[in-house]
Amino acid sequence: MTTAPVAPDVFHLYDTTLRDGAQQEGLRLTVQDKLKIARLLDDLGVGFIEGGWPGANPNDTAFFAAAAAGELTLKNAKLAAFGSTRRVGATASGDPLTRALLDAQTEVICLVAKSHDEHVYRALKTDLAENLAMITDTVSFLVGEGRRVFLDCEHFFDGYRANPGYAIEVVRTAADAGAEVVVLCDTNGGMLPAWMGEIVSAAGEVGVDLGIHCHNDTGCAVANTLAAVDAGAMHVQGTMNGHGERTGNADLITVAANLQLKYGWPIMPPERLARATAVSQAVAAVTHVPPNARQPYVGHSAFAHKAGLHASAIKVDANLYQHTDPRLVGNDMRMLVSDMAGRANIQMKGSELGFDIADRDLAARITDVVKQREMEGYSYESADASFELLLRAETGQLDPAFEVLRWRVLTSDEATDEGDSEATVKARVGESVRWRVGEGFGPLNALDKALRLALKRNHPVVESFELTDYRVRILEAAHGTDAIIRVLIDTTDGTRTWTTVGVGTNVIEASWEALHDAYVWGLIER
Repeated sequence: MTTAPVAPDVFHLYDTTLRDGAQQEGLRLTVQDKLKIARLLDDLGVGFIEGGWPGANPNDTAFFAAAAAGELTLKNAKLAAFGSTRRVGATASGDPLTRALLDAQTEVICLVAKSHDEHVYRALKTDLAENLAMITDTVSFLVGEGRRVFLDCEHFFDGYRANPGYAIEVVRTAADAGAEVVVLCDTNGGMLPAWMGEIVSAAGEVGVDLGIHCHNDTGCAVANTLAAVDAGAMHVQGTMNGHGERTGNADLITVAANLQLKYGWPIMPPERLARATAVSQAVAAVTHVPPNARQPYVGHSAFAHKAGLHASAIKVDANLYQHTDPRLVGNDMRMLVSDMAGRANIQMKGSELGFDIADRDLAARITDVVKQREMEGYSYESADASFELLLRAETGQLDPAFEVLRWRVLTSDEATDEGDSEATVKARVGESVRWRVGEGFGPLNALDKALRLALKRNHPVVESFELTDYRVRILEAAHGTDAIIRVLIDTTDGTRTWTTVGVGTNVIEASWEALHDAYVWGLIER
């Protein structure tokens, strides 16, 4: 049995979402966005939050000014300012960007320095000795000003493989100048886990605390980070949800969960790790980057089970098909219902939704119905509300608040201020039969308005129902324009969001079924 390495006396979780993560294509953070994310990171329990590069980026300068003015109060983390070593031929004390680091008023400053000889020659356009002098001057100056200094060795691993002596000399120079931690950066993201140990161990011979900063270009950022930790790194840098340039950075949540739940290290209090899923989702909301459902530990699908064989085992013991308890990271186990489902899936999903399907014959009948409907194109694993309506129908518990007797929709190429489509819905609501007309932009909008008009006198709550997402998929595309259409609709009442599915030979028919079921489920639940 393999044992985890012994935890170091001091260990750093260093988050760089606000700086390195913000370099992701299409991601832009305002000052207020950065303040919100910093508060979330502090709530999660990271040790350090890198806020950006003051002096080089006006937005980052404004963020540090807001933090210094009292708009950011951190209870757990320390804020770090990021910058580079002084310019070639200058002095640290006279370099405006170095001064801007002091003006940021952070206790911690993280500097980036070249550690690949070719980058010194071709990017800095100077010699190797001057690069070392830049490191010594800048680190010693900032330490002399009372700052804790971490130094990122840019392109360290590529530099080591090209010129190991010089790469190690950069580490030694930073340590001698007073850097508290020297961070080894896989800037191009080209390393593999098996290559990490020897290089990190070689740097460790200098005798300074080491950190690791990995990009994900080989898909190994988290694995490379853990390999570096195994070799002695006591400081790990990463980002929330793996945000970052190109393919991103090491996902700090995944790293932290692995260290705490697999290595058994006390990285953060358990109650804070249990906030991981909520923090991940909150950061996604601020960045407007959709959450990755398959993200380890905190993704919506991280503990979702679809195969019937899995469900049968989980019914006996959830640990048989789960590597850890999802509650430890604030997530939940989910049972998916699909054509791969067995009786155990149906029983467990039914129990999750509040239905007793212990009777084997009932469970078998519902399983057969699900499999048949999935063959027809329905997808219940993504539409819990539609699955609940199916359960209610099969168990005699479906009592809809209305019955639609007829519907029709017309669309014209002549749009008015009210839209380009007109829908009529005839429905029995209570003791009355109502025929209502709705106009809207597109058939679904018109149908939604007509149905809402028919229902709102008896059920005014429908005014709070709002469609938030609408997804159309053509099934068996080879059939061309006569292919079956599947539609998924997300609806919210401001408190909850539910998903319904519709299938038809045309997009309007499928959309209507999903819309109809959304109103049926919403009124039953209310």
